[in-house]
This record gives sequence, C-alpha cells and structure tokens, in this order.
Amino acid sequence: MTDYIVLPGHAGVDEAGRGCLVGSVFAAAVMLPVHYDLPGLTDSKKLSEAKRDALAAQIKRQATVWAVASANPAEIQRLNILHATMLAMCRAVAALPRQPEKVWIDGNRVPPDLAVPAEAVVKGDAKIAAVSAASILAKTARDAEMYALHERHPEYGFAQHKGYGTAAHLAALQRYGALPEHRADFAPVKQILAQGRLFG
Repeated sequence: MTDYIVLPGHAGVDEAGRGCLVGSVFAAAVMLPVHYDLPGLTDSKKLSEAKRDALAAQIKRQATVWAVASANPAEIQRLNILHATMLAMCRAVAALPRQPEKVWIDGNRVPPDLAVPAEAVVKGDAKIAAVSAASILAKTARDAEMYALHERHPEYGFAQHKGYGTAAHLAALQRYGALPEHRADFAPVKQILAQGRLFG
C-alpha cells in the first residue's frame, strides 16, 4: 500500500473530466481523519470502476468533511477548461462544512480565487491521502453524470467511454451530431457545430 502523507485539518483537492468532450468538469475536496481505514486507496486512474465506487462510499463515511462541485459546459465555454476547472475546485472547497487550514491540490496550479492557503503538488494523488480520496470522489461523480447522460442518449455510448474522445465517441458525433451537453469549444465538437450538425 502507498505510504501516504496524512495532514489533519488539511484538505485534498482533485478534478476529473478535464479532457472530455462532453459534460461538466468535477472537483472534490476531502479532509481525512488521522486514523482512516481505506484499503487500496490510490489515484483513481489506477483503480477499477468497482473499486473506485466501493472506496467512494467508504471515503464519504470516514472523511471528516467532503464536498463535490462542478462547472458546466456553458461555463467551460465561457471561461475555458483550465479556468472552469479552477472554478470547480473553488466551489468544492467553499462547499466544505468546515474550512481547512490548508488545501493541497493535485497538479501544478492553485486557483487564484481560493479563500484558504493552498499548495499545488504534482502527482499529489500518489502522495497525499486526502488528494487521492478527492480524486476518487471527483471521478465517481463525473462518471455518474455520464451514466445519467447515457440514459437519455444511449446511442453515444457515454457509459463506455465516459465522454472522452475515443473512436466510438467521435463516430457517434459524426453520425448523430452534437448534444447541448457537448463542449462547444473543444475541437472535434467545434468541427461538428461548424457543419450545423446538432442532435435531432
């Protein structure tokens, strides 16, 4: 098991869905107690979906506080994906029932509007337990949005590719056009919209 740094009173923050062509970008903020029992905790990308789902439930039960927030496709188009991701992170931290002494963010950027002291850590989800927990909550929330979109539009295959630009997703875009939930300023979607090809 990974030897994680545990920082009581500090929150970990991570995002999910930044590189997708459709849907919101999600962020989560998590504060863990000194003593937690989360076997297999690691970066969400290294986990199977079943393990992520199981850990997400355990994290929500054991966390001191946690919150998940997002920025929608309209905000992504207005702000660009980087700034929309920063906005989702700020929203997640602000939504915590108790504000942390400090925030640790996976990556190399700190949102400029964050109201508490913060530090970015490259590969933070492999070093700090709360960041890893946040990566799991953000990813499972993002996946839940994709499953809901799949229920409405199964022809796009969102349950399989989760909105990433796979060959199957690009083929569906070509065949059916873009949905309102697609990110209009992302190149493959922009190309479809330039052809006037909207779903329906």
